[in-house]
Amino acid sequence: MFGPELTFRPRLSVLSPAQIEQIHQATLELLERTGFQVTHPRALEMLHGAGARVDGKRVRLPAWMVENAIRAAPSRVVLGNRKGERTVFLEGDKYWYGPSVDCIDYLDPMTDERRRFTSDDCRVTATLADVLPNYSWVMTIGMADDVPPDIADRVVARQVFTYTEKPLVFCCKDLRSVRDIYDMALVIAGGEEKFRQAPTIVHYSEPISPLVYYDPAVDKILYCAESGIPLINFPAPQGGSTAPATFAGEVVQASAESLSGLVMAQLARPGASFIYGAFSTIMDMRTTIFSYGAPEMSLMTAAMAQMAQHYRLPFFGTAGCTDAKFPDAQAAAEVAFSCLASALAGANLIHDAGSWLDHGSLASPGFMVLVNEILYMVNQFMGGLPVNDETLALDVMDRVGPGGHYLADDHTVRHFKDVWYSKGLFDRTIYQLWQSHGAKRFEERLAVRTAKVMQHKPAPLPDDVLKELAAMAQHWS
Repeated sequence: MFGPELTFRPRLSVLSPAQIEQIHQATLELLERTGFQVTHPRALEMLHGAGARVDGKRVRLPAWMVENAIRAAPSRVVLGNRKGERTVFLEGDKYWYGPSVDCIDYLDPMTDERRRFTSDDCRVTATLADVLPNYSWVMTIGMADDVPPDIADRVVARQVFTYTEKPLVFCCKDLRSVRDIYDMALVIAGGEEKFRQAPTIVHYSEPISPLVYYDPAVDKILYCAESGIPLINFPAPQGGSTAPATFAGEVVQASAESLSGLVMAQLARPGASFIYGAFSTIMDMRTTIFSYGAPEMSLMTAAMAQMAQHYRLPFFGTAGCTDAKFPDAQAAAEVAFSCLASALAGANLIHDAGSWLDHGSLASPGFMVLVNEILYMVNQFMGGLPVNDETLALDVMDRVGPGGHYLADDHTVRHFKDVWYSKGLFDRTIYQLWQSHGAKRFEERLAVRTAKVMQHKPAPLPDDVLKELAAMAQHWS
């Protein structure tokens, strides 16, 4: 009667088309006039040979060189799970949430004890990421304090491979570590051809703000490009400290830092899978911290997401983290704000969801469970409001009429499950019923829910794969 359903998803824009073009032109100017610092001999040779102006360790890129690299990079990257199924599609404004890396400490969900993160804690967090449905991919979350530092990055990667089927975004200390983790991924995938069809790993690398690369990072960029490993090049500028204090200036520097890595990757192998982005936030001038809960972080993430969509590049976003010390009211408020903002901006591969408390230093299973619950709310909102003859319900309203009710109507039976209901974490009961059920406050309900989820048993790897991974580990050093 009223035509086909009109599909519309909520969207957030923080930059106008004219502002996007201004930031793009400023980024090109920064790379051409100021450039960036590289000392890696092979990268310098490649850059010079391709048309960059190289003066010692300073490299300046002409605008055409940057724009050629943007055009050469694929506009989508697809990741796969352990079964070889293509599950995460980084394209346009689609978004997918996952946790993060390199937490130093671990918060025990039953005792609130804070201690150093260990390799067994990685088993717990990987298991949670496997079972919590709103995490589409995983990271290693913490740095294992119980194993030698030289192999810790590979130990936690092996834990994740063992205890979740989801794609892994990893970072590591050097080229040898990348190779070892890639070799594990190839064994699990069943060879290079199957890996290329649905890559199960993505490497996460960082230039140093402002505008510096150290040699091991360049080694990893070139190796990933040449080996077919999707690469994230993700600076972490801090407004007022390692980047301009103005938000637009910080976005320009962040964009230039990420795109400089894109140029090197495309020189190594045109068409190499590349994911653009930056962790742009502020220095809190009262505490000097790199803030993970600042609203300005979400604002700049949204701006960078729009730049990624302008460039037709996949984007690595940030949300779901907090400066709070516990999964408390501050954490929930900062997480809800950032997760919704990132989804509205279409920030593709969104990291830090539920894994970073205390500005990036603390992992918490309880926090992961809390953020997973908030993501249900975000996803419900992002589903929009379907409009068609069935949802407009004119016949239903006419049938029920003035003064009637809809409780027993077939239309209600068909649609009441369209509503999201929390599974025991967010409470909607009346006060007397809440009291009769034990008067559990939120923190108690979170502990109960976390303990239940931690009982999940991930699908095991085949015995022959486990044996091969164990044999590989014998040669790590």
